[in-house]
Amino acid sequence: MKQFLRIVVLLVLLVSLATAQSNTLNPPAAPLAKTEDSRSAAEIRKDTFNIVWRTVKERHFDPTLGGVDWQKVREKYEPRLAALKDNNALYALLQEMLGELHQSHFNIIPPEAIIPDDVKEPPLGGVGIDVRMIDGQVIIVHLESQSQAEKAGIKTGFIVKKIDSTTVEQIYEQVRKKKESSVWMNLRTARGVMSRINGKPQTTVQITVLDERNHPREVKLQRERLKGELSQRLGSFPPQYTEFEAKRLTHNIGYIRFNTFVPILTERIRQAVRSMNDASGVIFDLRGNPGGLGIMANTIASLFSNQGGSLGKMKMRVGEINFAIFPQPNPNLKPVVILIDSTSASTTEIFAGGMQELGRAIVIGERSMGAALPSTFQKLPTGALFQFAIADFKTPKGILIEGRGVIPDVEVKWNRASLLNGRDAQLESAIEQILKRSKAIASVR
Repeated sequence: MKQFLRIVVLLVLLVSLATAQSNTLNPPAAPLAKTEDSRSAAEIRKDTFNIVWRTVKERHFDPTLGGVDWQKVREKYEPRLAALKDNNALYALLQEMLGELHQSHFNIIPPEAIIPDDVKEPPLGGVGIDVRMIDGQVIIVHLESQSQAEKAGIKTGFIVKKIDSTTVEQIYEQVRKKKESSVWMNLRTARGVMSRINGKPQTTVQITVLDERNHPREVKLQRERLKGELSQRLGSFPPQYTEFEAKRLTHNIGYIRFNTFVPILTERIRQAVRSMNDASGVIFDLRGNPGGLGIMANTIASLFSNQGGSLGKMKMRVGEINFAIFPQPNPNLKPVVILIDSTSASTTEIFAGGMQELGRAIVIGERSMGAALPSTFQKLPTGALFQFAIADFKTPKGILIEGRGVIPDVEVKWNRASLLNGRDAQLESAIEQILKRSKAIASVR
């Protein structure tokens, strides 16, 4: 079991972590890690480069690296080391090199993007909104009740155009230079916007939005400390900001939302599921959830099973591991709906895809990211973290989620018109599906 936990310790997509606390356009120079190393900065950067290159060569789950000539990749990027001025330039170079693999879960996490162990509460503040890229625009999709944004008259459906002196177009142009897929560009743009909206609590941010009439509005808001809490460190995986919500919706439908799969939330999720045995059904809102601890997917799935089964298998360079579901006493056998969108990834995809194939859940929303490679972390000499994939993952039917994503049973896209009307079309569809399945079950009885 200990070996298993080490292997699946992380199926988390850290794009949200890496961009939420760093400036996309003008990042500060990353300091060297505190060390007794007497080598020069250039020597340490070269050592860091060698470690990343060698780790991919020796530990990638596919010895052929999908046909990528890794030696030629080294010859392409290594000569650029001498011209690097600071660690951020090194991280950009390494990330570009890792991009040659065209796979998720190969990331360099700068030291300034890592929450230190001695920080006991969320270091960031926010104004109570979340955004997505919809039809080429950054649109507000979530608004916290009684938040600074709501009090200022901001509504879902409003388009974000500018944060302080930075325009959304500037953020997008910076992201576009990476020449990634539209899914990744949309994600990085949205996260780049949020990284500027969020900041130190009690500081202010000025946001320019377009309202329901497409008229520009400027609002100056004071950031409040985020309401969630930090998870504990797990091996090399740093603390994460966590949110959790469980409640009853109309028609006695259970609703559970959490933003990442970390152990601190396991018991809360378990208790919430158990408390909803008498509900009409359960909705898991995993939109925007980038993943986390892989083993939590089968732990949660087991709460809904009296027969057992599997969510799929991860295959490593040597051997494979089954994401088994074990029968539970008094499981919740009510209808289940899982909400996902294009920013749902990793463990979220394993949970949604597996439950879908088992016929235990209806998946609603948008196709997920297709970023589901099990990974782990390694600390680099500069103090940064190197995240790298150690396995691939296939559903019970043998479908590779990486690069494909989980395809919803019912596709419902984010829609600005419904958001402006204060409606969540995806959640409404989930409620409709729960009622439909509950009615069908009742008619059989």
